[in-house]
Amino acid sequence: MPHLDPEELSLLALYADWEDGAGREHLRICPECAADYAALRRAVEAVKTTPDAASLETPGPQVWAGIHRELGLSASVQEDPLAGVRERSGAAPETEVQETEVKEAEVPEAGRPGGSRPEPGAAPGDGAAGPVSLQDRARSRAARRGGAAWWQRPGAWMAAAAAAVLVTAGAVWSLNRAPEPLAQADLAPLPQYSAAGSAKVVESPDGSRSLEIRLSKDEAQGYQEVWLIAPDLSKLVSLGVMNSDSGTFELPAGLELSEYPIVDVSDEPIDGNPAHSSVSIARGTLNT
Repeated sequence: MPHLDPEELSLLALYADWEDGAGREHLRICPECAADYAALRRAVEAVKTTPDAASLETPGPQVWAGIHRELGLSASVQEDPLAGVRERSGAAPETEVQETEVKEAEVPEAGRPGGSRPEPGAAPGDGAAGPVSLQDRARSRAARRGGAAWWQRPGAWMAAAAAAVLVTAGAVWSLNRAPEPLAQADLAPLPQYSAAGSAKVVESPDGSRSLEIRLSKDEAQGYQEVWLIAPDLSKLVSLGVMNSDSGTFELPAGLELSEYPIVDVSDEPIDGNPAHSSVSIARGTLNT
């Protein structure tokens, strides 16, 4: 049964209402894909949040002006895209207010009405106010309001953060996930033996193919040898010796699995004869 691809799993995990009936049905019956989906959902939930729209404020036009200037954008996009939002909300532009505050901040306390003058000989900073940056003033105003500055508050960017985490998790998951087998078989024990197992053919990134075998135990009286055999048992190819209950064997280039679909693990005596002993421990047919 083919598994869901990483892109489809990511969409299902990111959007709870994503319309993919076949994909969700597959998640219901496939434990492996369901586990991957659950891991991706945890990644999404870890960064998602529901922002308090009432606590958000629209940035002033100077923000877009700075972005426009920094990026060197054309005059066609010079207009502040949030101007309409401020008009609908009744929010006043912050440019003039902030400029006034900065100018006031750059004036020492002694020069303001009611300000205290520093004592003669006092070092700078001993009661004298120095220039204050625009960012510091914004932070100060935010602190007086009892909240964070607008760039420190949760907003729509959290959804983008969730998507970024999901993409990263999906990429790591796809790299770590085992490749889909080209063919696989269940290996059943033959008479006088009880070892069972499985076999699968996988393809490497360089295009080479390998047969991976796993048995429940090693029951050979001599040694185990792995073979691929034709359906009529008229021809066979030896892949090598398996010294334990599992092994990986590279397939010869150009070998057609349809011509050699039977996987056979034989019990070979140590007699120097390279031919098949005619005694098989387990056998199965690849479903190509």
